[in-house]
Amino acid sequence: MFLESLMFSFSVTGPICLLLFLGWFLRRIDFINEQFILIGSKLVFTVTLPTLLFLNIIKSDRDADINFSLISYSLLANILFFLLAVILTKLLARNRDDHGAIIQGAFRSNLAIIGLAYVDNIYGDSGLALAAVYVAFHVVLFNVLSVLILMPKQEKMSIKMCLGLFKSIFKNPLIIGILLGVVFFFFAIPVPDVMLDAGQYFAGMSLPMALLCTGGGLHLKTLNSDGFIIGFATILKIIVAPVLITGGAYFLGFRGFALGLTFLMTAAPTAAASYVMARAMGANASLAANVIASTTVGSLVTYSIGLSMLYSFNLM
Repeated sequence: MFLESLMFSFSVTGPICLLLFLGWFLRRIDFINEQFILIGSKLVFTVTLPTLLFLNIIKSDRDADINFSLISYSLLANILFFLLAVILTKLLARNRDDHGAIIQGAFRSNLAIIGLAYVDNIYGDSGLALAAVYVAFHVVLFNVLSVLILMPKQEKMSIKMCLGLFKSIFKNPLIIGILLGVVFFFFAIPVPDVMLDAGQYFAGMSLPMALLCTGGGLHLKTLNSDGFIIGFATILKIIVAPVLITGGAYFLGFRGFALGLTFLMTAAPTAAASYVMARAMGANASLAANVIASTTVGSLVTYSIGLSMLYSFNLM
């Protein structure tokens, strides 16, 4: 049974690990460069990934129910974990200038790339369609919490700032793709087959390209600085968060796809967007980049362990 669960875990994490490593290796030998990674990441975020989510929603089974109780639980659990991360960071991290980057690194998951890649590997297109709604709610939550924690202490949240925040959220390509998919699905708006086929080719680029760019963007040589702080944020993100949030879902009775989705999303490493936001809002961007690299590499191990446990006990 142990060997079987280990093989299952490797079959899920193996392809993702290889693509991340390939991206890192191609960048190290200068086969791809920073410009490729920048443009590729932008292409994925603004076009191919929204297309993938849109297509999976409109092609999903009409009898499938969206588990809003799971989404409600997960939103509340992530807010509570955010508060826990704030308390622990203020207690254990001496440098206040690092607090924003640490806390954001601890709660902001890479749902749309790493999380969805694992969902696709295990549950296929039907799982992606249901996961898309989960992603939409959490993208909004993570953006709001990130602004709150990274906002300079001397500034106050004004009405103008709130409006700007919500405007940026609803201009998010992922949100747009998901909302359009829901509208087309709900009203049964037909899409010509030729557009579906072309879109499917395009959408098929999303996860491989995203993983290559994520791997290429890893800068592992910088991880020797701020070892304690990076380790602290990494443990919060890829160990404490998935254990607490997935454990809570288990004790509330979630099983099967619902429990598997909770683990796959909460165990995801820190989102690459946390670096961009930290830099834009004057937080410690270097620390944010280190946390992204550390959690991305570490999550390959924690994903394997978590998946093996869930599979062994037939919980997902």
